Amino acid sequence: VQLQASGGGLVQAGGSLKLSCAASGHAFRRYTTAWFRQAPGKEREIVGAISLSGVMYYADSVKGRFTISKDNAKNTMYLQMTNLKPEDTAVYYCAAQYNGNGYYVASFGYWGQGTLVTVSS
Repeated sequence: VQLQASGGGLVQAGGSLKLSCAASGHAFRRYTTAWFRQAPGKEREIVGAISLSGVMYYADSVKGRFTISKDNAKNTMYLQMTNLKPEDTAVYYCAAQYNGNGYYVASFGYWGQGTLVTVSS
């Protein structure tokens, strides 16, 4: 599966942004999918994920502010981000894995190219 992330940009603190991840090549519904982010000088970290059975997972830092959704008919995953904070500034990546082997970076074999989100204070 090939992934294409989009929707990043510059937003003020407290604002909202919606990222999209379009998949091609294979049906998205067959994959566990996730959003990761990587801030400058930091390791890539998971933001949230949707399991094959539709169970959601969110990192504590984004719970209550970010929402992941997936439209299987459009083969697209979304990340709705609200109440953004400067510490949310990062390159955001969408990722997919076929086997459901946890939510670690190494568990995901398919990655989009990343989209930059910058939150100004």
